[in-house]
Amino acid sequence: MIPSAMSATPQSRIEIDPAVVTAAGDFVVPEPLGFGRCLAPVVFLADYQDGQWGRGRLLPYGPLGLDPAAKVLHYAQVVFEGLKAYHVGGSRPMLFRPEMNWRRMNRSAARMMMPALPRDLFMDGLLAVTACSEPYIPRASGRSLYLRPALFATQPTLDPAPSTTFTFMVVASPSEALASGPLRVVVERTGARAVAGGTGDVKVSGNYGAALHATAVAAQSGFDQPLWLDAISHRYIEELSVMNFFAVVDGALHTPELNGTILPGVTRDSILALARLEGLRVHERLMDVDELLQMIRSGRCTEAFACGTAIIVGSIGLIGEHDGRLCPLPEPEGPHAGRLRERLLGIQEGREPDPFAWTHTVAPLDTSAPDRNG
Repeated sequence: MIPSAMSATPQSRIEIDPAVVTAAGDFVVPEPLGFGRCLAPVVFLADYQDGQWGRGRLLPYGPLGLDPAAKVLHYAQVVFEGLKAYHVGGSRPMLFRPEMNWRRMNRSAARMMMPALPRDLFMDGLLAVTACSEPYIPRASGRSLYLRPALFATQPTLDPAPSTTFTFMVVASPSEALASGPLRVVVERTGARAVAGGTGDVKVSGNYGAALHATAVAAQSGFDQPLWLDAISHRYIEELSVMNFFAVVDGALHTPELNGTILPGVTRDSILALARLEGLRVHERLMDVDELLQMIRSGRCTEAFACGTAIIVGSIGLIGEHDGRLCPLPEPEGPHAGRLRERLLGIQEGREPDPFAWTHTVAPLDTSAPDRNG
C-alpha cells in the first residue's frame, strides 16, 4: 500500500499517473535481490525542449518511446548519478547527501553540453520515486533502494552536434550491497580509464562502458576489479572501475588526490570527513603503485579498501598483476575499513547521529491528491 497522508513531498509540482497506484500495489519484491536487478514499479520523467524544463511525471515503470535517431544512441550524450534511500533506523526513508549528487550531475551535464537540472526537479524525482517505492525498500541493514537519476539527449537527428531536447529520468532498484568479502584487484598497466582534459572526473556513461573490457579481463584472471593508473606514465593510482581507492600506510589514511581524471565520489568525500572527525591523519596525494606494493610487502601498508555508493566500503584482500604475481594485504579484513564502513552506514541508515546533516528524510507521497494531474 502506498502511503497517502498529506506531506511536504512534491506532488503539487508533478503529475502522477493514476496507474501508479495499481502498478505499485501489484509489485512483488523477489528474493534473492542482488544488486540493480529488481526494478521498482515506477519511473519519474521530465522533458527539456524550447530552452526549458517541463513538469515532472511519475509513471508506471515501462519502456521509453525513444526515436532510433536520438542522439543519445549515436553520440553517447548521457550522464547519470547513483545514490541510495535507506529505511532501517528511522520511521521514514532517508536519502544520503542528494544535493552533492545534484551538483555533480550538473557538472557532468555541463561537460557534455546538456542543460542544468533545477534543484527542485532533481529532488522531485528522487523524493517521488522513493516515497512511492517505500513498501519495497529493504529494512535489513546494508540493503537499500538504489536510485539512478539519468539525463540523456533525445533530439532525433544524426548531425554531430549537441542535442536541443533531453529527458531526465529516475528509476530505482531495491538492492543488496554490491559485494561482500575482501576484494581481489589487479593493476591495469596497459589500458587507460581517463586522460587529463577528458571526462574522467565527471559521471558520463561512456566512462563505464569503456572500462568493461578491462573488468572482464580481470574477472577471467580471478580478480574482482582493475586498479587503474594514470594514462601518461602508468605509474600513479587513480581508481577502480566503479570505486575510489584508499590505503592505510603507517597508520594514516592515503587516497589519490583529485586531479581532473578521478571521479570525486560522494562516498570518498564522506569517508574523508569521517576520518578527519575521528582524528585519523589523512593524505590526498599522488600514489605510486610500485611504491605502494613495496609498502605492503614491508608491512608499512597494512590495509587497503575501495569505496563507492554501491559497495559503501569494501576491504581489499590482495593486489595482483596480470603476470600472476600477488601481493596480499597484511590485514585483508581491515579494521579502519570496517570501522569507517559501520560509522558511515550507521549515519546513512539513521542508527547513529549525523554530525554533518547529510541525511534527508523522505515524506509520504499523496497519490490521492485531487490536483495530482495538474
